[in-house]
Amino acid sequence: MHNRSEVRDFLVSRRAKVTPAQVGLATDGRTRRVPGLRRDEVAERAGVSVEYYTQLERGNIRGASESVLDALARALLLDDAERTHLFDLARAANTTTAVRQRPAGRRVRPAIQAILDSQLSPAWVSNTLGDVVATNTLGRAYLSPLFDDPARPVNTARFRFLNPRAVDYYLDWDQTAADTVASLRSRAGKNPYDKALTDLIGELCTRSTEFAARWAEHDVRHHRTGRKRVHHPVVGELTLSYEALELPSDEGLVLYIFTAEPESLDERALNLLASWASTPEAVPDSAQLEPEHAQESTS
Repeated sequence: MHNRSEVRDFLVSRRAKVTPAQVGLATDGRTRRVPGLRRDEVAERAGVSVEYYTQLERGNIRGASESVLDALARALLLDDAERTHLFDLARAANTTTAVRQRPAGRRVRPAIQAILDSQLSPAWVSNTLGDVVATNTLGRAYLSPLFDDPARPVNTARFRFLNPRAVDYYLDWDQTAADTVASLRSRAGKNPYDKALTDLIGELCTRSTEFAARWAEHDVRHHRTGRKRVHHPVVGELTLSYEALELPSDEGLVLYIFTAEPESLDERALNLLASWASTPEAVPDSAQLEPEHAQESTS
């Protein structure tokens, strides 16, 4: 991915999403030549010249001050994830040399595995690629369709876009796709020189027309909390809330914990899943990850 084209396409796509009515601009009723705002309208709202904004939208964001970026974010009505993405793109533009990225984490420390095993609900750890690098037994059971795929590492994006079984598993089909792509786009903006991440995105764009179309929309999203609805092959429909917690001491790793509403049908289904998961036949190997994903210390 090239920074200038990423900046250009992101700004153009955000400008096209803002209508004059959203920012209180009067129109004369005639059809506008461009979707969303015009460049001069964005420039005026941001307090910069049209010429300078034009240079920014052409991808020349290097050297833009924090105050300019803040003004631009306000002018384009960027949400928190979009604002963060804009600053990440500017930070990458101001980096004179490519920073060598550490490989995406594929192991967890024993202490993290202990946290996973202490949870009474599905829990796992993912890296910046969306690989499931560690899980507890109930998390392994919840993700059993992903683990049934012989491809390794277990990867949520590859499963969603490349495995035909995903359509039976994810009930919120379109939303799951949007969330997955937007999350990867956010990670790519933050880690522009991560070769493994770039390779994954290239693979998905090549093999999935759906992914490629959504990738071109330049949407970004933080994957911190929400609800997931799946149709599990053992217990049927299951709706769980989740929290995503970054692990500060393990850069790039995120802990996901899923819970059911107390005394709900989902809690009953989750208890049934836990009972199934406790049988040796259901989960013969609670890890079943790549050999390099074994739970050992990285220190």
